Amino acid sequence: MGFDQVRQRRLSDDIVEQLEGMILEGTLKSGERLPAERALAEQFGVSRPSLREAIQKLAAKGLLVSRQGGGNYVAQSLGSTFSDPLLHLLENNPEVQRDLLEFRQTLEASCAYYAALRATEVDRERLTAAFEALQDCYTRSDEVSRLEEGAADARFHLAIAEASHNAVLLHTIRGLFDLLKRNVVTNIGGMYQQRMETRDMLISQHRDLYQAIIEGRAEQAREVSTRHLLYVQEVLEEVRQEVQRVARAERRKGM
Repeated sequence: MGFDQVRQRRLSDDIVEQLEGMILEGTLKSGERLPAERALAEQFGVSRPSLREAIQKLAAKGLLVSRQGGGNYVAQSLGSTFSDPLLHLLENNPEVQRDLLEFRQTLEASCAYYAALRATEVDRERLTAAFEALQDCYTRSDEVSRLEEGAADARFHLAIAEASHNAVLLHTIRGLFDLLKRNVVTNIGGMYQQRMETRDMLISQHRDLYQAIIEGRAEQAREVSTRHLLYVQEVLEEVRQEVQRVARAERRKGM
């Protein structure tokens, strides 16, 4: 009977495995700079040559980027699901806006469900901070720009994705973050003009979603998330139809 030789594992492979795990779980984010080599080697309890070897392996895989005299960074491309040119096409197409909301409905309902089941105390603290920042935007509505409100809204939903402890959901939401933020900014102006109660409805829906997750009510968290995005779709469809009616009336006036 023949036996294969046992291949001795290199220390750098253990470092690679740990860093890959940190990228996968979202502890290390796209574009984030790693600590200085000396500090990182001390944290791992390894020599700097072993650490450098691990960094070279991760760079070869496209996960890290080393900059001359500027340190080591998680590859920026990991955080982008869509290229910038495609983002512009997506955000300027009304039909795709609807598609994005349908996609968000499926994705964010699952995030909410798993966040309610799996959130740790640290997750709940981060979610609370994101929720309070969003509520502050609503409270100071006359002072806050659409861009600031859109960013706070997107960060709240990103915090939910982080609390889901599902790596695929998290990286999908992170990759879509800029598109989600722009989608919210595009939507809220028209929604507020279309229905007077929209701001109050969004405040209520986000509060219900937050409380369901914090209290561990998974099925209700999924239901609230779905209801929230169905409401957004409903109001935006009204906005779209109103725009079409105005355009039609203007064309008739010009005849």
